[in-house]
Amino acid sequence: MNSTTSPSRPRRLTRSSSDKMIGGVAGGLAEYFDVDPVIVRVGFAVSTAFSGAGLLAYLVMLVIVPRDDKDTRPVGPPLAA
Repeated sequence: MNSTTSPSRPRRLTRSSSDKMIGGVAGGLAEYFDVDPVIVRVGFAVSTAFSGAGLLAYLVMLVIVPRDDKDTRPVGPPLAA
């Protein structure tokens, strides 16, 4: 069976620079799995509350998973008021 979709770039798991609360791990996972980031954040919170594994997993992913290529910094100096 052939897929009728056009070939695109392979998906990569990255930390989100646009949808982040702390380090972008939950936002990146949400983008990768195409779910709402709130669901991923609640999953980390529940896992942390019951076993502490959520915090450990978050910290490991914060170190291992690379940031995405999107640059959210402003271009040029800030405007004077």
